[in-house]
Amino acid sequence: MECFKATKAGVVFVVLLLQQAPVLWANDPDPLQDFCVADLDSEVTVNGYPCKPTSAAGDEFLFSSKLATGGDVNANPNGSNVTQLDVAQWPGVNTLGVSINRIDFAPGGTNPPHVHPRATEVGIVLRGELLVGIIGSLDTGNRYYSKVVRAGETFVIPRGLMHFQFNVGKTEATMVVSFNSQNPGIVFVPLTLFGSNPPIPTPVLVKALRVDAGVVELLKSKFTSGY
Repeated sequence: MECFKATKAGVVFVVLLLQQAPVLWANDPDPLQDFCVADLDSEVTVNGYPCKPTSAAGDEFLFSSKLATGGDVNANPNGSNVTQLDVAQWPGVNTLGVSINRIDFAPGGTNPPHVHPRATEVGIVLRGELLVGIIGSLDTGNRYYSKVVRAGETFVIPRGLMHFQFNVGKTEATMVVSFNSQNPGIVFVPLTLFGSNPPIPTPVLVKALRVDAGVVELLKSKFTSGY
């Protein structure tokens, strides 16, 4: 009887081990090659992008000049322009857990309240003066932290916290921000609330924002064309 129990326990252990085997074999906490250049055209669905053969990637995947010049700060009503350099624009950062953006501002321009759901952000102001605002979670009483950050100064924004930048100077401003994710994601608060597809029902926003339906419809009309 004792021998049967021991055998049964051994079988259960082996079965459990085999169930976990695909997981154990399919990942590793450390890099397994020097580079994993993203194959953006692959039809394989994974958490990220599969790798191109290194022989087919060339040398350029390690370098980019896309942030050398900024975009048109008057291209949208916000008076700012974001030049993204995540994995979709720079396949060489695939699996490395990093990305970087450049944001240019007209005088009075803003990078409106938004959240990065998958990354912490570190930024440096290259020119001009930017009011950087960060709103804490309910745990902090929704505390608002802010400072005017000038050229050469830096800031950090914890993952998932709402934040914004606003050009308080009289000239254009530029900042560069980096993330600990190859695809940090972004949720613009105004666009999410009033420009979602399909739209959030007006009664929901009336109740949540404590305003009349006419106000909600007016705000929705401002975001029909997106960002």
